[in-house]
Amino acid sequence: MIRLQIDSFTHAGTDRPVLRDIDLGIDEGELCLVIGPTGSGKSTLLGTINGLVPHFTGGHLTGRVVVDGLDTREHKPRDMAETVGYVGQDPLAGFVTDTVEEELAYSMEQLGIAPDVMRKRVEETLDLLGIADLRARSLRALSGGQQQRVAIGSVLTAHPRVLVLDEPTSALDPTAAEDVLAAVTRLVHDLGVTVVLAEHRLERVVHHCDRVVLLCDGTVVDGDPHEVLLHTSLAPPVVQLAKAQGWSPPPLSVREARRRASDLRAELDGRVSPSRERGLAASADTALAARGITVVYDTTVAVREVDLDLHRGEVVALMGRNGSGKSSFLWAIQGSGPRLMGRVEGPTRIGLVPQAPSDLLYLPTVAAECAQADDDTAAAPGTCRAILERLAVDVEIDAHPRDLSEGQRLALVLALQLTAAPEVILLDEPTRGLDPSAKERFAAIVTDLAAAGHAIVIATHDVELVATVADRVVVLAEGEVVADGPTADVVCSSPAFAPQVAKILHPSPWLTVREVEEALA
Repeated sequence: MIRLQIDSFTHAGTDRPVLRDIDLGIDEGELCLVIGPTGSGKSTLLGTINGLVPHFTGGHLTGRVVVDGLDTREHKPRDMAETVGYVGQDPLAGFVTDTVEEELAYSMEQLGIAPDVMRKRVEETLDLLGIADLRARSLRALSGGQQQRVAIGSVLTAHPRVLVLDEPTSALDPTAAEDVLAAVTRLVHDLGVTVVLAEHRLERVVHHCDRVVLLCDGTVVDGDPHEVLLHTSLAPPVVQLAKAQGWSPPPLSVREARRRASDLRAELDGRVSPSRERGLAASADTALAARGITVVYDTTVAVREVDLDLHRGEVVALMGRNGSGKSSFLWAIQGSGPRLMGRVEGPTRIGLVPQAPSDLLYLPTVAAECAQADDDTAAAPGTCRAILERLAVDVEIDAHPRDLSEGQRLALVLALQLTAAPEVILLDEPTRGLDPSAKERFAAIVTDLAAAGHAIVIATHDVELVATVADRVVVLAEGEVVADGPTADVVCSSPAFAPQVAKILHPSPWLTVREVEEALA
């Protein structure tokens, strides 16, 4: 179905190939997962499948890519539209209409599909992705996760034979991610659709895939998921735990791992999990007090009279399904977003990293952005750049910020905000696009900032990040707080928000592989 024979691909204005020596075949009805470090070229590789690379992006590609008999050298993306459905990392950038229903119908209109068939497919897709209640909503008024589901639906309605998804679950809550991946899996199993997807949150997807393609240094290694993941540091927690325990081949799902973990659970029985002591270092000194925060958009109440106290040295995870009010609440307490009622008492300097970090980038090079951040905050020269290098080691300092990968742009904006070292730091989905190594470096920075007395709120769907860094979890639903407590208490009692290790070792409250290893050492 797909044949990639790429000698090299180089972006315009650069000499270093992003892709090289790739010879890869993907069969019909196969679900192929592409993994690799942040900035390794995963999005570029996916873009070659429908010709976006190089017809839209520019650059020089030598070799050939053939999809269902169509050679991308001779057929541009518009010619591939009926065969290949493509969803990029930024859903909003791909929308061309105003409402959800119009967007789902748009691709079919371009293909000349009959109106009665269009109506049927729209209804099927609304139900398939659980977005029927959003049909009349403005696309710009949706949460990031809701936009991502609509973007996936907009290509599904055209019934493509190949589906290319770039970070399809990065903005989705755990339950929504499961629903979307289940829908994608049904397309593979029932209709023989070929799916190629790139994803960093491997714990969500590896047990669904038939093959893993590891992209590193511009070239690929591919094979059975068990084998490839066993030999890479990018493996999800279930595989990391298997490595630590010597389970071979490693399980890919929680169900498989629980069957092998009975001896491990017995060995850990009676030991105290470090997660029970997490947060004790947080100061009783309040850094920020929010009272009665209410946010309303037209007639929709996004946040309803929410109270929150943040303490110095504390890391709080703000969780909840897509559209529960997390982003609206962060913007309201930061002061830039709308706030109908409520007050915030605390510091004058509050740093916020939004879901769309590129909104904060406006200078021509990474170096200029870093230098400007140092100047704006009176930090020592090189401070911002040093933080950036901890978050993403491969960012070219002379590159234009818009040419960076999604994860690299996020790392840059994180560095810009952290340079000011504000007393309260608000992070909205900060690990989107970050590979496990970059996420580990990010977690270390968050831990260091908390140790220095900063209060940090992370709005996230990344349960593994929460398990690693959060002292406390606050869960929102319909704009109201429905849970607030120590991390282990909240996430271990929730099937949706529990990390993989907690599910494997349930009912004991162990959250991470590192905790287990330290307890057994």
